[in-house]
Amino acid sequence: MDFDLTEEQNNIIESFTNFSRKWFDKNNLAQWQNDQGLPDDVCQAFVNLYCKFIPLDISHAHSEITLSQVLILETLARCSGTTLPFYSDMLSLRIIQQFSNQQQFMPILSNYRKTGRLPFALAITEPSAGSDTMGMKCCVQTVDGQLTLNGQKTFVVNGEYAPHLMVVAIDKDSRSKDKYPALSFWLLPRNLPGIRAYPVAKIGQNMLPFANLVFEDVPLKEEYRLHSEVRAGFPQLFHLFEIGRIMVCAESLGLANAAMDDAVRYAKKRKEFGHYISEFQQIDQMIVDMQVKIDNMRSMTYKAAWDIDKRSPRRRLSTALAKRYVPRAATEVASDALQILGGRGYTEDERVSWIWRDCRGNQISLGTDQIMVRIATPLILDSYNDEDSYTE
Repeated sequence: MDFDLTEEQNNIIESFTNFSRKWFDKNNLAQWQNDQGLPDDVCQAFVNLYCKFIPLDISHAHSEITLSQVLILETLARCSGTTLPFYSDMLSLRIIQQFSNQQQFMPILSNYRKTGRLPFALAITEPSAGSDTMGMKCCVQTVDGQLTLNGQKTFVVNGEYAPHLMVVAIDKDSRSKDKYPALSFWLLPRNLPGIRAYPVAKIGQNMLPFANLVFEDVPLKEEYRLHSEVRAGFPQLFHLFEIGRIMVCAESLGLANAAMDDAVRYAKKRKEFGHYISEFQQIDQMIVDMQVKIDNMRSMTYKAAWDIDKRSPRRRLSTALAKRYVPRAATEVASDALQILGGRGYTEDERVSWIWRDCRGNQISLGTDQIMVRIATPLILDSYNDEDSYTE
């Protein structure tokens, strides 16, 4: 396998590294976490740079879009040392493009290109249906001639602030033609009657303000319904979740490398008992094991992204294995980096404390470690031919 990146891919890394050096001052990053978001000029600058490499309308994108997005997210996370909203934006755009037509999608794209802000928040996850998306209870149904929406959504990024909500709901007025319940997709004005939002207080990923949404007899109009140009339902949603999981892995990889950067820098300048701590064998072993994990994380993340871009039959398994391993390994790397920094690492002044919290959250985001085992196991078992494995 050729592990060399293309000239364009190396340009992506260099360009977004330069972007990060311009915008990501440590004090600014700390303030933006307190503010729960990035300033308008940073978001606009990101979109302008992003469009130089990847078209926002991915129907016209080159075949390696997922790997390119992985490189961008990895670079930004490594340079900033914190979770940025860009991976959420990338995933939300890919989802709404899949489940809408060009007439509905292009105004959203134009708005994003012009402002750097998504004009909608993505509402999929529910309190009782996190990784088990098919356990969704939020539904639309016609009652006394009025189409209404009822249910709850949780962990909705910008759910309090976005002017619109993209809501995924079971359509009780429709009959499914396969084993999956009928899904419907809606782009709703945030100020419709019956919609309430409550902020979610969390311990990390502070630039992503989460909200719980409650829908009680929300009156709907057909003009709010999204119409896909291709058949869209649970299978398509599952595939987009796989892309989202690789984006989480890319961010985790970048965060782990940021922790490694800080740990090595500190170990080379910190003296104890008359020696730099980088000369201590126990510290050396930690650093070596951290690098092994980072190299494994990068290989698994890039391979899964490549499988998605090439539509490999193995892409679902590659994604599940990467999501199982990478965020957990990133948390371990961040924890070791914090240990190397000692008491300083346990303070808000050192970004390894941010990194550890954000990596830990990524072990839950878009499917927990344990759910990945449930997904991967039958795929692994099916990949082995019992008759050829051994003779009893």
